[in-house]
Amino acid sequence: MTEFFTFLKSLNATGYLFLALTVITLICAIGVVTARNPIYSVLSLIATFFCLSGHYVLLNAQFLAAVNIIVYAGAIMVLFLFTIMFLNLRKEDEDSKTNLTKIISVVAGGLLMVMLITIFRAQSAKVPLYNRTNFSTETGLVENLGRLLYSDYILPFELVSVLFLVAMVGSVMLGKREAGDRHF
Repeated sequence: MTEFFTFLKSLNATGYLFLALTVITLICAIGVVTARNPIYSVLSLIATFFCLSGHYVLLNAQFLAAVNIIVYAGAIMVLFLFTIMFLNLRKEDEDSKTNLTKIISVVAGGLLMVMLITIFRAQSAKVPLYNRTNFSTETGLVENLGRLLYSDYILPFELVSVLFLVAMVGSVMLGKREAGDRHF
């Protein structure tokens, strides 16, 4: 316990902000899982995404933070909310779960947590430590990402763009109505 307090004394303002964001992220993530109302669960997930974007900013990955907010907290969460409201979930659906189902869920989640902790402990010795002498402040900037994408990873980048184009054409073809189809 004294090591933890020594660690807290050695932190600067960025470290305290990181710890505060981490605590808020964990609280919001627990709220996603434990919320009985699916709307509250989605709102907790949006808060979790905003906190994760704060972590990305602290890690000097501004582009990743902006993409996380625009794509996940914006577009994906609107889709989730639309789906939840479209399904019209009722309270009776929640009551239909048996105690056996809840116990199995808790046991499976606990086993997953134990496995993840074991994996992280085994891999923690292999993670490189932060070195202030060779750290670049321009690591997560968009300019460096673009330079890397258009030089070293140009072939995978172009293949993914062709894959997206094929997916868009396929979705338009699947959604296209035939001449005799009814309009709902």
